[in-house]
Amino acid sequence: MSDTNIIISKEKTKQIYESYSDYFAEIMNNIIKVLQEKVKLMSQPTYKCRVKSFNSYYKKILRVKPKIDEEQKSLICLTDMLGIRMICAFLEDINLGLEQIKKIFVIKEVEVKGAEKKFSEFGYESIHVLIKIPEDCKPPMEGKYEGLSPLPEDIVCEIQIRTILQDAWAEVEHELIYKTEFNPFDIPLRRKLASLNASLTLADITFQEIRDYQKKLQKEIEDRRKSFYSMADNLLNEKVEKNISGNINRVTPFIQGTIDDLLLHAIHAHNEGNLQEAIDTYSKILEAVPESDKNVIAVISKHRGMAYFSMNKFEEALGDFDNSLKYDPNAYRTYYYRGIVFSIQKNYEKAIESFTKSLEINEYQAHTHFRRAMAYFEIKEYEKSMSDLNTALNLGMDPDECQSLREKLVKKFGLNM
Repeated sequence: MSDTNIIISKEKTKQIYESYSDYFAEIMNNIIKVLQEKVKLMSQPTYKCRVKSFNSYYKKILRVKPKIDEEQKSLICLTDMLGIRMICAFLEDINLGLEQIKKIFVIKEVEVKGAEKKFSEFGYESIHVLIKIPEDCKPPMEGKYEGLSPLPEDIVCEIQIRTILQDAWAEVEHELIYKTEFNPFDIPLRRKLASLNASLTLADITFQEIRDYQKKLQKEIEDRRKSFYSMADNLLNEKVEKNISGNINRVTPFIQGTIDDLLLHAIHAHNEGNLQEAIDTYSKILEAVPESDKNVIAVISKHRGMAYFSMNKFEEALGDFDNSLKYDPNAYRTYYYRGIVFSIQKNYEKAIESFTKSLEINEYQAHTHFRRAMAYFEIKEYEKSMSDLNTALNLGMDPDECQSLREKLVKKFGLNM
């Protein structure tokens, strides 16, 4: 009898298929463990898994008409029996996740679902990856799985990679469209669905833009902080330099004309050494921000203070740091910056007071303990200086940076190194 003439028994097919249910579930749990261990993104994905329902499985068998043996004893394998969803926070995570999956598994196929649909249609893109199931993800065919026929070597698992919003759309779309006998015929209703689809797509794009902006801004701020520390080191060592700046490819603004854009522009100018331009831009922001927006005033005042510091305008810097602390009394870094200025002015008592305030808020600051140790040394509080120096070292301070102060303290205590 030829394959095409074999009548597929629904009851027998169901019995065989459901006998693998627990086995499939264990395979998918093992694959998810591998994904959780090896896929590393800034925002870790969440995972869902499902074994295809028998009704969906059987309908597809009747549609695709696979080759089966005459006695129909073995499982009829489809590519989407085992499905895992990898749900990411942002659009960029999809491609990053895909690239990592390619390095972990043997890839049989990658398909972008929904890419072919028109904007006015309901489909929402997601990436579907067929992977070969690793042997170490397959439970042994003994014990509770004894009696099951071994699966084909080329059996696959489908991993769908989506954003949170794409996954939400897919769930609703499945209920509204794929589980019914027909798509909506009503034109206004179709337009509403298309509009929802477009809104979710736009939301995903906007979330990604905001994240891109935050990463760019964070990079600029980190560069600014490092430059401040470098300049503070030079000033405290009486090696004054006008500007500390690097030739780095800088970022472009986020949304022109907004406070976010002005802040990014100001920090960019600051990092490039265009200090007066940075100060002018910080000032524009402070003029535009309402008194009630305390967090923004605190942040902008802090950064303008750092710019004044870079211009050796220490009184203006202190004024801005004090203003920042007025609006955010828990800003431990601002207390640290203020302490640096007082140290440069040789006002060590005030410096110690500022460093102490900073450490009361966050005691795990190696540099702050180190700077306070230096200030204590200057006022001949050698035991406190040594205590702070040891704490700084315990918190990971570079021993080379501490060597000079340690040698001075050892001499004061009359000890041998």
